[in-house]
Amino acid sequence: MAPDATPRTPASEAITAWTPKLYSDSVADFTRQVVTACSPTSPARARALIHSLARLAAFAQACGLALSSETVLATSTIERFLVSSARRYSPATLRTVATNLRAMRRRLIEADRPDPLALPRERAKAPYSPGEIDHYLALAAAQPTLSRAMRATALICLGAGAGLTGVDLRHVRGSDVRRLHGGLVVTVAGCHRRRVPVLARFHGPLKPAADYAGEGFIVGGVDRARKNITSGLVASLAGGIDLPPLDMRRLRSTWLTSVAETIGLHAFMDAAGVDCSQRLGDIVSHIAPVEEELAVRLLSGAK
Repeated sequence: MAPDATPRTPASEAITAWTPKLYSDSVADFTRQVVTACSPTSPARARALIHSLARLAAFAQACGLALSSETVLATSTIERFLVSSARRYSPATLRTVATNLRAMRRRLIEADRPDPLALPRERAKAPYSPGEIDHYLALAAAQPTLSRAMRATALICLGAGAGLTGVDLRHVRGSDVRRLHGGLVVTVAGCHRRRVPVLARFHGPLKPAADYAGEGFIVGGVDRARKNITSGLVASLAGGIDLPPLDMRRLRSTWLTSVAETIGLHAFMDAAGVDCSQRLGDIVSHIAPVEEELAVRLLSGAK
């Protein structure tokens, strides 16, 4: 008798030993074949793939689909199965099944395809230090004309003091910055309409700049649709080798960091074991909005 060409392993023995009672013989045979082709490295992994694939194969057979790897492990079949099973299985079980099925598809159907391009995740920019912000404000005040000094000051204050970027600044007029509830609030128009409390340390330089602009745009220009509204001001605030380049995203990160420190975000996340901003968004969706007067006191950082 010729020796068995396929070496026996604990994983292959687990596949052979699987004798289901809930599935047809054709589903069972198909599942054993496909899982064997995936070459699982352990009995536990083999059983995990078996239980995931058998569910999918039974679904495909009930839909009248052929029991072939190309058909059953097609993306459309997998996604239809997951949608139809959402009420039958718990979210954790469904995630596990989805992960296993997609892994088998990559192994058997997409093995010859190049891996998808891994796009870098955009990280938050490092905030500026308080000393660097002071230097930028000094540079803004030293601009050769009063108009440019006021516009540059407003740029720094609204970036590091309210988290506004170029898109937000395009719509802000001097009259949109006003005193409210004992603080300073800027009204932002455009796609993300909102009112933002300004950090207390920026009240002093920002209010004169806003009064100077009046009904005009606070960073200059006359057309709401104008482009590159910050590039000229940013270029004029280059501080030489002792000061890093001015970056609007770093100004926003400076504001985000300051507010996070003010409200004790780090302590809250540590205590709650939360490390993902998506979870924070889920939590916030269940909380009633904060009244504006309280938001101004809370987010301005005033002592």
